[in-house]
Amino acid sequence: MSDTTDTPTTSQKFTAETLGTFVLVFFGCGAAMRSGGDYVATGLTFGLTVVVMAYAVGRISGGHFNPAVTLGAVLGGRLPWNQVGLYMAAQLLGGLLAGAVLFGLNHGFEGFSAEGNMAQNFFGDQGTGFAWWAALLLEIILTAVFLWVILAVTDERNEVNVAMGPLAIGLALAMIHFASMSATGTSVNPARSIGVGVFAGTDAIVQLWLFVVAPLLGAAIAGLTYPVLFGQGAAPVAGSGLSFSGGRKDRAPAGYEAQWNQGQQSSWGQPGAAWGAPPQQQWGQPEPYQQQPPQQPPAQPGQWGQPEPYQQQPQQPSQPGQWGAPAQTQQPGQPGAPGHWGNPDGDDDGRTQVRRPD
Repeated sequence: MSDTTDTPTTSQKFTAETLGTFVLVFFGCGAAMRSGGDYVATGLTFGLTVVVMAYAVGRISGGHFNPAVTLGAVLGGRLPWNQVGLYMAAQLLGGLLAGAVLFGLNHGFEGFSAEGNMAQNFFGDQGTGFAWWAALLLEIILTAVFLWVILAVTDERNEVNVAMGPLAIGLALAMIHFASMSATGTSVNPARSIGVGVFAGTDAIVQLWLFVVAPLLGAAIAGLTYPVLFGQGAAPVAGSGLSFSGGRKDRAPAGYEAQWNQGQQSSWGQPGAAWGAPPQQQWGQPEPYQQQPPQQPPAQPGQWGQPEPYQQQPQQPSQPGQWGAPAQTQQPGQPGAPGHWGNPDGDDDGRTQVRRPD
């Protein structure tokens, strides 16, 4: 049987983030393309893909699938900076692979043109006429709200059952789509925007800057303000936040890995742990059986709180006449010591006379 406490390797984290982002973009944007931009179908598909992939690979990488989530996690003290490049590279690769597959598959429809038809994000004249500054502000706000939800759900102090975390985050992404699809097509994820945008024509490529800058700004705001607004909770991991060194020993990355691996790691490392401590009781769960500590060996004689055991003293030869020592029977011819107890003063011969009865 394999050891379930093994720490995920770098390649496993890269693969998990690539696969998760691929599924998010492929199914989310694919639903938008095939449903004609239907609100319910598109919004729920984006939300459900986050839920499904978080359950599937969240224990490995934390389930970011979004460069904005990674940035918010590192600024919020949940992930070290040295992991950012790995995560963002995997997410961009997954998004681009999904865009390429959608681009190829949709050419199976006769007369398909990818320009403007790849579920890309938009604003201004190339979209619905929504002003660029309004699109920028909207995406910043939506991403900040999304990151606050993620940081709160994965907070070690949150007693919500661990299994409910991905569901809450997926529903948050769905409600964000319902509120913004007709304005910008909803990004809150640079990998999602780039993945399909590069295949959607020149206008879409020109507008990509907004859907990279705005989500990253929103994530930075949420990551920096969450500890201020709601408290830091556990100490930040080493090399996270605005400090590139110091802090406590690394605990597990942000997201579901930290929560799901509680109780499986003996080192979050938690940190928590999140992030080495034993798993905290989840709301609605019975108290776990706690093994009693092994009994301590019996206390050594003479320890405080223990009765003094009877100690047999080595027998010392008693001096004749000492208090507590039995009087010795004087043998004939052995003079006694005058003045000792049992030898009254004035005995001429210094010994007790014993007469034999007649």
